Amino acid sequence: MIIQCLSYSNKLFKNIFGPADYSPLKEAIQNGAFLVDVRTPGEFSMGSVKGAVNIPLSGILNELSKFRSKKAIVVFCRSGNRSRRAKHILEQGGLNNVINGGSFKNVSQIVNTEKF
Repeated sequence: MIIQCLSYSNKLFKNIFGPADYSPLKEAIQNGAFLVDVRTPGEFSMGSVKGAVNIPLSGILNELSKFRSKKAIVVFCRSGNRSRRAKHILEQGGLNNVINGGSFKNVSQIVNTEKF
């Protein structure tokens, strides 16, 4: 009974909100987006996305110059919360080419499955 309820809830959620559209993220990655892991240096040292740089959320404002020349920027973290905040900070700093990639696992999966 519990499994049936969970299955129904999952289907209802997908029908209301639809499947996630990762095409802008995939396209940005295929086109060489600047990949930024906004987790702490300790988290970053435990593993990240191939080709990513570590600019922790706490240092984003001080590093705006590193973002200015980039065509597309993908920010990500452990769960998507810090990357959502990083995207907002970067947009407040005048950048409109920022994509919240969500979790590093999500971005890593896309990086590792895309054919360049």
